[in-house]
Amino acid sequence: MKEIDVVAAIIKCGDEILCVQRGAAKFEYISDKYEFPGGKIEIKETKEDAIIREIKEELKLNIVEPKFFHTVNYQYPDFFITMHSYICLVDSKEVVLTEHIDHKWLKVEELGKLDWAAADIPIVKQLQKHTI
Repeated sequence: MKEIDVVAAIIKCGDEILCVQRGAAKFEYISDKYEFPGGKIEIKETKEDAIIREIKEELKLNIVEPKFFHTVNYQYPDFFITMHSYICLVDSKEVVLTEHIDHKWLKVEELGKLDWAAADIPIVKQLQKHTI
């Protein structure tokens, strides 16, 4: 079974959090689901450097000083994922979608209304328990 180590950004502007929607995927269980943006950690890259790079690539946003929030371990049918999430503050809600089909800025209490990828759901629940 393939194991993947990734980072995810909880991008916050004011009192809202960025939620991005995946497009159609090889696996139906992640197609069109919402997620926190991020990606794989490259060899010899810190998690913080990975989140800064991934967000610049995916959304054209500059993240400064990401703060660790929560790690999720999740078993999908075809792979196992370890996802390290980070709180990332930005001053602007302007994003350029390079890999996603849609985005929404929502308050924490609104996050539950989206159809999230399964591995992201524990992060949503942690956010709803804590004030960030």
